[in-house]
Amino acid sequence: MTSKTLTAPPVALGTWAWGDSGQVGDGYFGSELTASGLREVVEKAQANGFTLWDTAAVYGMGHSETVLAQALKGFARGEYQLSTKFTPQLAGDGDDPVADMLERSLDRLGTDHVDLYWIHNPADVARWTPRLIPLLRSGRIKHVGVSNHDLKEIALADQILGEAGFRVEAVQNHFSLLYRSSERAGILDHCREHDVRFFSYMVLEQGVLTGRYGPDHPLPEGSSRAAAYNGILPQLRTLTDRMRAIGEDRGASAADVATAWAIAKGTTPIIGVTKAGYVDGLVRACGIELSGEEIAELEALADAADVDTRGSWEHAM
Repeated sequence: MTSKTLTAPPVALGTWAWGDSGQVGDGYFGSELTASGLREVVEKAQANGFTLWDTAAVYGMGHSETVLAQALKGFARGEYQLSTKFTPQLAGDGDDPVADMLERSLDRLGTDHVDLYWIHNPADVARWTPRLIPLLRSGRIKHVGVSNHDLKEIALADQILGEAGFRVEAVQNHFSLLYRSSERAGILDHCREHDVRFFSYMVLEQGVLTGRYGPDHPLPEGSSRAAAYNGILPQLRTLTDRMRAIGEDRGASAADVATAWAIAKGTTPIIGVTKAGYVDGLVRACGIELSGEEIAELEALADAADVDTRGSWEHAM
């Protein structure tokens, strides 16, 4: 049995972009990251109680895990939680690809256990889920989550783990004002009813919901996110203007409002942090209580924008 229920801060920190080399055309974000800058992020986040770090073997093909381990050096292992992922699409052909991928992650992360281990994408739930059971028994992973799984896939994974006395304790899906498929499909309700923590990723839609970008100030040219989002920036203006106004009333930014919305929906947002200053925004977001009217208004404006931001890796929920 899992020793204790998964606990997590109100916001988790994502390190997808930490796997980026910063070279144009290489990686998703086109960001220039330095070891000292990321160390500053870690110190500030840890000091503010943001102690759950989410990465994956596939982010920069291991680079994100390596960089994260470096940035966390000197913190006691009990002071932070690590969340990383097994990606079926990259499984090796050994006897136990799940254990193999985990061992390599543990090695890069410089630890003997992962607090939260995810099956990253649903390829074959019945094939991969049972492989987690010996890893749970050995203590190399403490809790299991599934990412990008629909309701049927979540239930099947939970049933398989349940037969061994474990369970799916977390679900991680793309969820934002612009993309609410997990709510419409009943996944949020399922998580509430079964005491499963729902982690929402892409809450800021790669920066598009921060209010920092618009038709006259598009995303960095040459990055994959520019290709994905620059074309829809005109449709989002009314929404981001309203988010900015709601934030201004509270001394906060549009990005803080997007994060506060995800918290208000009962989810744990995973926010990518590449600058120490972003941590201040997370502190503000955790202090914002949006009214029911504000939530309804933001969702109506988001629906009116009528954009589809589903990622190429996602299937419909």
